[in-house]
Amino acid sequence: MNKLNKKIFGTLFFSIFAAVTGVGVVVPLLPIYAHDLGASGLYIGLIFGAFSLSRTFFLPYFGRLSDLKGRKPLIVPGFLAYALVSIAFVYSNSVDTLIVIRFFHGIASAMLMPVIQAYIGDITPKGREGITMGFFNMSLFLGLSLGPVIGGIIKDHFSLQSSFFCMGLLALIGFFLCLFLLPPTRSERAIRHGKNPFSWKMLLNDRQVVGLFLFRFAYVACVGIIWGFIPLLADMEFSASSSLIGVLVMLGVFISGLIHVPMGYLADRMSKKLIVTAGGLLISYAILSFQWSGCIKDLVIATVIFGLGGGISMPALMAMVVLKGSRINAMGSIMALMTVAHSLGMLCGALVGGLMMDFFQLRGAFPLGAVIMMICTALFLVSTYPQKQRINKN
Repeated sequence: MNKLNKKIFGTLFFSIFAAVTGVGVVVPLLPIYAHDLGASGLYIGLIFGAFSLSRTFFLPYFGRLSDLKGRKPLIVPGFLAYALVSIAFVYSNSVDTLIVIRFFHGIASAMLMPVIQAYIGDITPKGREGITMGFFNMSLFLGLSLGPVIGGIIKDHFSLQSSFFCMGLLALIGFFLCLFLLPPTRSERAIRHGKNPFSWKMLLNDRQVVGLFLFRFAYVACVGIIWGFIPLLADMEFSASSSLIGVLVMLGVFISGLIHVPMGYLADRMSKKLIVTAGGLLISYAILSFQWSGCIKDLVIATVIFGLGGGISMPALMAMVVLKGSRINAMGSIMALMTVAHSLGMLCGALVGGLMMDFFQLRGAFPLGAVIMMICTALFLVSTYPQKQRINKN
């Protein structure tokens, strides 16, 4: 990377690290807070699902807009909106209010994640897609691993409202970093060469893109099940403290973030498809093993295995996404599509987990998550398998 691109990468790395740490502070505490307000399993799923629903709806628009107008005009106001909505959580005193605030949180998030990832894709040197995305994703996973620990400590020693203020403050740090340190939009237009972006119709008809989408969807559906219901399982069946629950949620994310860089390095030198598949199988086994847990130690082991599966597969998967986005000149749109997969996965995982909790048992969501992961891993393999070119005999 040249000096300008290193500055852009550093700014985006630390901005997203701050904002995602704030998310990690609050998200593991939301199921318990909602349960205390009288929410059923379905309503807990809706609290998580409202965020994913609004984000899914707005992602294609913001991703396409960033391809046409630039990245910074969306990133800066996105951070500000995210901070303001985060502080609004302080005034949530009912389940319905939580759902509404989470809905607007999703809109603010739609302005950030795909656009930032597209910006990283824009400045990634050829042949270094895996390690670059590995470094960037490390900021996400380390933020999400640090956040739950901070959130648990804040709740145990202060209040949940203090956690919401913390989330808003960290998002404001990202806002000021991007406002003052990202270069003007005219500079990033030069980076993207000013070509016309790929159309949505062509993107959705691409077999490889569909395969990447399905794997991302299944992985995040499993994350949604874990984030939404492992805190409840640890609290209701094992009487774990908020701090311990924070550590439990943090552990898998931390393990995943820790190996992102070496796995990204490996993805630049090995078959990305093989690495993604291996990670998918490990994720399937991990989420199934939550069903068998008889103590906190079993939950810890399953969480570590799940973190390893995510850390193995995600850098290679995102490297494939960057290569595809660069090849078709639609980085913003394809990153938006991957974030749609993320949002739909979180929505489906949370809702499936809530329905299983209400109509069967809390543990019932985990084997269903494993089945979804295995099916989508198989579909990823089929979709990304090279098509034989037809030979014209004339």
